[in-house]
Amino acid sequence: MKTLIKDTMAVLPDGSVKEVSIAVDGQRIAAVGDVPENFSADTVIDGKNHLAIPGLVNAHTHASMTLLRSYADDMNLMDWLQNKIWPIEAKMRKDDIYWGAMLAAVEMVRTGTTTFADMYGDMEKVAEMTIESGLRGVLARGIIGVAPNGEQAFEENKTLFKDFHGAADGRITVMFGPHAPYTCPPDFLRRVAEAAKERKAEVHIHLAETKGEVENCLKEHGKTPFGLMEETGILDCGVLSAHSVWLNDDDIALMKKYHVRAAHNPGSNMKLASGIAPVPKLLKAGVCTALGTDGTSSNNNLDMLEEVRLAALLHKVDALDPLAVPAGEALKMGTEYGAEAVGVKDAGKLEKGALADIVLYNMHGPEWTPKFDLVSLLVYSAPSHSVDTVMVDGKLLMEKGELKTLDEEKILFEAEKCAKRITQ
Repeated sequence: MKTLIKDTMAVLPDGSVKEVSIAVDGQRIAAVGDVPENFSADTVIDGKNHLAIPGLVNAHTHASMTLLRSYADDMNLMDWLQNKIWPIEAKMRKDDIYWGAMLAAVEMVRTGTTTFADMYGDMEKVAEMTIESGLRGVLARGIIGVAPNGEQAFEENKTLFKDFHGAADGRITVMFGPHAPYTCPPDFLRRVAEAAKERKAEVHIHLAETKGEVENCLKEHGKTPFGLMEETGILDCGVLSAHSVWLNDDDIALMKKYHVRAAHNPGSNMKLASGIAPVPKLLKAGVCTALGTDGTSSNNNLDMLEEVRLAALLHKVDALDPLAVPAGEALKMGTEYGAEAVGVKDAGKLEKGALADIVLYNMHGPEWTPKFDLVSLLVYSAPSHSVDTVMVDGKLLMEKGELKTLDEEKILFEAEKCAKRITQ
């Protein structure tokens, strides 16, 4: 399948914006500008008055928590988890996980996300969603080691890896998902690290999300969460660290040493009052720092353009520095750095040879007028409903606002039905 996106404005890897045509051949970008005259496209997309960017990457979420959107808000993290979220999650069945994930897929495609890193239970159902929707998924079975089903969840993660790692023509990657240091004891984490190393798998884990988490870890283990992860061997596996808010200089040095990638979740961290991650400091230290939404019960959406905007704004006011995270850097956090963070090679850039994960924004509208700086307009002004066309692996998931792989009305109906059942 060959596709030509003709005469679109595009954000290029060096941050510049130029009018180009983009040729896609199969799963990959064949040319950005200078399209060969003999390139014969099966599909031609008119890119006039559109802006092309690499697909947005949600580096940390819990897709099926769409069913819990607005269920429990304005609470402290541990109160929220222990008294609201974990009890309701215990009622969720495999069908709930599937339809919650499908609801997430609709929202992600409509808002320009092409890759998501997910951690939850019954992840084979999320894998089904990933295959059916055409999205790119980095999946981990969430494991709470101290829970009665901790061992079962650990085995399920191994099975998930065996059954789905590399599936869907490589669109699915499987990681191990120990939830956090406060739910997985050190000996359990050592076993997870051994299992991951045996399979050459990486680890997706919540680390240093709250001040209380770090204080308790110091009290119980004499180390910060990152120090404890080094001791257990988790850092040797390659780590995607969700949140990474409460960090000292030694933690950041460990992240740099072991190439730990941070998934910054500004919306969720603000809503749960978890704190502000030291993003400018991480970026300056050369730590790959991506963006995520977290689950929709703590955000309350999967809108990655909103996270890009929050990342650009939050750190300006925190540092009292308007240059803290410029628009172009925030956009890279949501695209190029995101792809690196979740371990998807050759994605996150509009360049020859890259995976053809592309989003087109329709620039017709008041928020896009006048057009002085298109990256600035995208980051600070554009609404997500400007997303017009979404491509993953060279296949169209949405074209001119029409979903190609998902039955939106059926999904909305089934998700509403599931949400009502589990909350009764």
